[in-house]
Amino acid sequence: MTKDKILVIGASGQIGVELTMALREIYGNNNVVASDLREENPLLKGSGPYVSIDVMNKEMLHVQVIRQNITQIYLLAAILSATGEKNPGLAWHLNMQGLLNVLDIAREENIQKVYWPSSIAVFGPTSPRQNCPQQTIIEPTTVYGISKYAGEFWCNYYNMKYGVDVRSIRYPGLISYKSAPGGGTTDYAVEIFHDALEDKKYESFLNEDTYLPMMYMPDAIRATIELMEAPKDRISVRTSYNVAGISFSPKEIAAEIKKHIPDFEITYKPDYRQQIANSWPQSIDDTVARNDWGWKHEYDLAAITDDMLKNLPELIK
Repeated sequence: MTKDKILVIGASGQIGVELTMALREIYGNNNVVASDLREENPLLKGSGPYVSIDVMNKEMLHVQVIRQNITQIYLLAAILSATGEKNPGLAWHLNMQGLLNVLDIAREENIQKVYWPSSIAVFGPTSPRQNCPQQTIIEPTTVYGISKYAGEFWCNYYNMKYGVDVRSIRYPGLISYKSAPGGGTTDYAVEIFHDALEDKKYESFLNEDTYLPMMYMPDAIRATIELMEAPKDRISVRTSYNVAGISFSPKEIAAEIKKHIPDFEITYKPDYRQQIANSWPQSIDDTVARNDWGWKHEYDLAAITDDMLKNLPELIK
């Protein structure tokens, strides 16, 4: 049996940092190659190999896959929802071409597994608002959502036509203290903790009663690894799995923070991101993921808030 050698593309991003560290714990530091166009994240320095890779440069990427004897690829490089609306053409080009480059190389080099994240951004205003199911009306209204939905079908196509074992999760909003927000609409739920600790006040770019599906990063990392380690015959969805954590509003997270920081204040000044948030479901039904590979979230809002306020001060000193 060949030893697994994993390439993480976009390793310096919000998900990439923690996923790389988790994979290194499982597979060994030297068997997980971190890569990004950005500088290596300080949390990754000295923990394993790092290479500078532009996912848009297919030839360079292909050379690294061969040179490093890669058997699995995790593609995390993307332009997120709010950032994507500022430059739709670039967001589409990067999000699509990067995926196609990886899928092509995976097919040519018989890569064992590919991971590519989708998002709740694939859903649109015509999708059910509550308990949005795995299969439903999907009409995204952001370039990020459009690119992710198209990407889901490219993954499905490469699996059906070429047998590429590509797996995917539709992430909800992700909350983490280890890395900075990456330009997403749900990033208020990370920014609010930074501002609460530094200024004891926060101006939300979403209305107080805007409910969105969210997940704490340890749950998201565990979901990703559990999906990738599930037996192939348990994977029934080759587009992307709905995976849910919890849903809450800015008002609710502010109330939870006030339990720890009594003089914390929140104000509301909705901007263009409110329209994006309004187009997404308020909660997600992940029954298929639970049945297929045993998914189950662990963190509720109280646990997330407690853990964020306990750990974040060390990183923002």
